[in-house]
Amino acid sequence: SEMINAVDGETEQMVVAIISLIWVSAFASAFIDNIPYTTAMVPVVINVADSTGLSLKPMVFALAFGTCLGGNGTLIGASANVVTVGIAKEAYGNEISFVEFMKFGLPVMIVTIFVAMVYL
Repeated sequence: SEMINAVDGETEQMVVAIISLIWVSAFASAFIDNIPYTTAMVPVVINVADSTGLSLKPMVFALAFGTCLGGNGTLIGASANVVTVGIAKEAYGNEISFVEFMKFGLPVMIVTIFVAMVYL
């Protein structure tokens, strides 16, 4: 919250909060399971809202979009990715490596996070 408070103006502070939350959450969720990360971050987001006086709702959306869309970045970022890759291997013999998945997943993650950030 120090970084947010260092910026003048409530609108500018909210922009800094949203950008920080969505991008940090996205990259963290690409490598950490979404549910534990979100569970750990909810009290942090509430604390940031309380200490800055900013509205909680946009920050919650930034956390939700960041964790949800960030999980698309890597093979381990979301349970659905792991299950789908497992099915591809078991049922069809198609192995998809971590790096191969990331070649497609990371650009998709970056584009969707950018769109969500602009939307917020």
